[in-house]
Amino acid sequence: MNKPTPTTSQEWLSTLQASGYRITAPRRAIVEIMAACKRALSPVDLFDLGRKSQPGLGLVTVYRTLEKMEELGLVQRVHQPGGCHMYLPAARGHQHLIICQQCGKAEYFDGEDMEAFFNQASSEHGYALREHWLQLFGLCADCQ
Repeated sequence: MNKPTPTTSQEWLSTLQASGYRITAPRRAIVEIMAACKRALSPVDLFDLGRKSQPGLGLVTVYRTLEKMEELGLVQRVHQPGGCHMYLPAARGHQHLIICQQCGKAEYFDGEDMEAFFNQASSEHGYALREHWLQLFGLCADCQ
């Protein structure tokens, strides 16, 4: 886990507060962990990490904070092959995601050269494409 970028975590806290969300010490811990996140975290992972600095942190607080952060576009839900959702800081602009299946490390990448493929697929099947996301799964260099 990297150190949180003060600007990012402070921006996120300001965004939450501006949307009427009260900033408590447990919520601050969740924001700081997610702002520093370089791997996909499940709510339980976030709960375990948050309790190290905030022993009174509750799992309900984690879920509610993640839900609000996702609603505000600060984090995004990552779909896992096993069906459980994990979370990452949201991509900046339109990017795709590659995730290590062993350690959870995640990286965003640009995929503009895939737009033609997506448009062709939607056209061939008679769909008006509104949005898409692409997640690739594999093993990072450290886990291979």
